[in-house]
Amino acid sequence: MTTYSATAGVTEKQISLPLSKAIEISYRSLKIRFWRSLITIGGIFFGIAFLMSVLTSSAIDKALLEGGSSQVRALLEQKGTDADAGAQQIWLVTLSLLVCAVGITNAMLMSVTERYREIGTMKCLGALDKFIIQLFLLESAFQGLVGSVGGVILGCLFMTVSMMSSYGMEPLSLFPIVSVLKFGLYSLGAGLLLSILGALYPAYRAAQMPPADAMRTEV
Repeated sequence: MTTYSATAGVTEKQISLPLSKAIEISYRSLKIRFWRSLITIGGIFFGIAFLMSVLTSSAIDKALLEGGSSQVRALLEQKGTDADAGAQQIWLVTLSLLVCAVGITNAMLMSVTERYREIGTMKCLGALDKFIIQLFLLESAFQGLVGSVGGVILGCLFMTVSMMSSYGMEPLSLFPIVSVLKFGLYSLGAGLLLSILGALYPAYRAAQMPPADAMRTEV
């Protein structure tokens, strides 16, 4: 599909490429920049792992308070009296996710800088601004998905093992599967949302780049 627009009396041909092509180019770009992508994925991974560990701990605590032995319930009630610790955890999770979002934005801005000529070439060949934005949002979403899935798994496993070391086998026997799965979906969604939000400005900047200026840039 092609569209035509006239600017200052000059007719420009713009090509509307399918989403599948954007996915293909994004995947290829991630393979080329594998190690840098791995660093970005690592930031998302640890941020979501921390979030998931806190949520899993909360779910297991609730299950043990409802069905655990009297000794375990007494220990948990004593632990639950420290309100400051809970507030501190929330602050630390929020801060870690903000740092994660800033890291994604920085990595995507560096990617835009490295790819001036590539972006300029695509725009000179008629790629729409929408297609350029799709490329960068897809790249960030791929990284967010991989990092978030890994973080959800690690956070859940780490906290389950930690709770078992403190309370024996009861956390495993009373494991709240439904609640943990729900929190896992929330964490996955948070990771994807952060990845996309962090890439919005770099994607917009890439799309607004004048083709001629991009082609003249030495990188």
